[in-house]
Amino acid sequence: MGIGGLKVRLHRPIQGILKAITVRREGRRWWVTIRCVDVPAEPLPVTGRQVGIDLGVTVLVATSDGAMLANERFGARAAGRLAAAQRALATKQRGSRHRRRAVEHVAAAHRHIRNSRTNALHQLSRRLVDDQDLIVHEKLAIVNLVRRPRPRPDGTGSYEPNGAGPKAGLNRCIHDAGWGQLLAMISYKAESAGRTVIAVDPRNTSRRCAHCGHVSAGNRRGAVFRCVGCGHEAHADTNAAINILRAGRALQHTAAQGRN
Repeated sequence: MGIGGLKVRLHRPIQGILKAITVRREGRRWWVTIRCVDVPAEPLPVTGRQVGIDLGVTVLVATSDGAMLANERFGARAAGRLAAAQRALATKQRGSRHRRRAVEHVAAAHRHIRNSRTNALHQLSRRLVDDQDLIVHEKLAIVNLVRRPRPRPDGTGSYEPNGAGPKAGLNRCIHDAGWGQLLAMISYKAESAGRTVIAVDPRNTSRRCAHCGHVSAGNRRGAVFRCVGCGHEAHADTNAAINILRAGRALQHTAAQGRN
C-alpha cells in the first residue's frame, strides 16, 4: 500500500533513471536512499599522474610518491563516549521513557563515529580521484583478514593460545580504518570521473625491494624497509606502494597489448 507524499531534503539533484528507493530509520531520524541507473559521467581533465596506495592501520594510506595519510581512528577516539552511553543504557528499565532516550544516545554515538569516518574517507577518495589518472591498490580480501582464528584444542579438554586477543584488537583497527568503504568510494568516483582503478595481487608487495626487486621476509622490520640484497632503505609502506603501482602499470600494459 502507498504511504502518500513525503517531504525530503535532497543533498544533490537526482540524475539518471530512478530504480529503487530505500527508507530507513535511525533513532528519530529518517533517511531516504535513491538508487539510479544511466547516470551521466562527469569526466575530469587528464592530470598525467599515477599513484599506488598501500592501506594500513597506523598509516591509513601511503602513496608511491611518499605521502603518508594518518589513520584518524574515529572509533577508538570516541570509545569512551560510546561506552558511557552503553553503561547508562544498561541501567534503564525496559519499556521506560528513560530507556528510549538512552537508546537514542547510544545510536547518536554510533552515528557520530560513522559520519566522521565517512566524511574523512569521502574527502580522501575525492582528492585521489581528482589528482590521479591511474590509482592502483592491493586486491584485499577484507573478510578473510578480519576472520577470527580457529580454536586449537590441546587434547586435554582445554585450548592452546591462538592469538585471538591480539587478533581481535587488529580486527577492530581494520574496521575502524574503513578500508572497504574507502576502496568502494574510490571505485565509483573514478568510474564517473573517467579515471582508471586497478587492483593487484598483494603477494610480496611489502617484501619486494622497489630498487632492485629482491624479495625476502627479512627486508621489512616494522615500518622500516632495508633490502638485505642491495641495502636500499625506505619507509616500508612507501616501498610497498611503489611495488603496487608498478604491478598495476604492468597489468595495464598487458591489457593494452591484448586489445591490439
